[in-house]
Amino acid sequence: MLQFINPQPVALASAMTSPLLFDTVSNFAEGVALVRLKSRLGYIDREGKLDVRIADSNVTVAADYAEGLAVAQVGLYLGYLNRQGEWAIPVQFRQAKSFSEGLAAVQGGTKYGYINPEGEWVIEPQFDLAERFVDGRALVKLGDDYGYVDPDGRLAIPLTLSNAWSFSESLAVARVDGLYGYIDPSGTMAVAPRYDGAFSFSEGLARVRQGRTFGFIDTAGTPVIEPTLSFASDFSEGLAAVLIDGQWGYLDRTGDVVIAPQFAYAADFSEGLAVVQQDGRYGFINRRGDWVVEPEYSNAGPFVEGRARVQVDNLWGFIDPEGNLLTGGLPSLQ
Repeated sequence: MLQFINPQPVALASAMTSPLLFDTVSNFAEGVALVRLKSRLGYIDREGKLDVRIADSNVTVAADYAEGLAVAQVGLYLGYLNRQGEWAIPVQFRQAKSFSEGLAAVQGGTKYGYINPEGEWVIEPQFDLAERFVDGRALVKLGDDYGYVDPDGRLAIPLTLSNAWSFSESLAVARVDGLYGYIDPSGTMAVAPRYDGAFSFSEGLARVRQGRTFGFIDTAGTPVIEPTLSFASDFSEGLAAVLIDGQWGYLDRTGDVVIAPQFAYAADFSEGLAVVQQDGRYGFINRRGDWVVEPEYSNAGPFVEGRARVQVDNLWGFIDPEGNLLTGGLPSLQ
């Protein structure tokens, strides 16, 4: 899901030079992270230096770069910035999503279609909703029905589904007669609809819900972990966060508990580490469950491209995998 950073009136500490802290930050993507100082936005590199200065001071909302372009907003409308911080596609859309496989879903008028990086319509606006392309298929909705288009705008899977998700690992969640299963890129039902809830495949396994409990299946629909869990996340780096007796721990692919439930919150593993919360503070553990970064932060996000965002009181900065805060002088975003 595309996430924006919205400027809010948060006071910035004066003379903040070390560690390097901002009002808000995003995860790193394509070598840069969006940061905000008061009302100004820009993108820094992994060393904390300003990499992209946004030329238009009227930009109030921006998103991560994807395929070299970033969605940005002025007033009620959106366009796309290039890596020089200038408008590559002028502000004109009511809704706009990140580029994927060379195309981006945008709302032109009241309908969604797809544009190329030059801002030209490749698929004319005709859908009520549209999602990003994954493996040559994009989920679209018209009226109450869902289907998928190919990059040329042809319906690859007809608009006959009552609900559906984007593809992941060549399978997509689809609802038929009130139950969920999985379709393949041709639209054939690969896993019969027999679940009360279903989620995208990750690392060859998908989380499914039967009644109020969760389990995991493989791509053939065979149960791998029986649906006995009160809640679980998807698998990431071989482990899945699970809720057991009100505490979070981690399971492996066989269903064995490998990190005992002990956390108030536990996120997916990323780059070998996972954010967890203990005693109201956030830190990072490794796949053995050992603390790598002690729980000392007000909030934290995942490691992406070797950096993780962390909240220090009301401000945000970045740490490396050893827990060292990024330091330096604040870059001028003017």
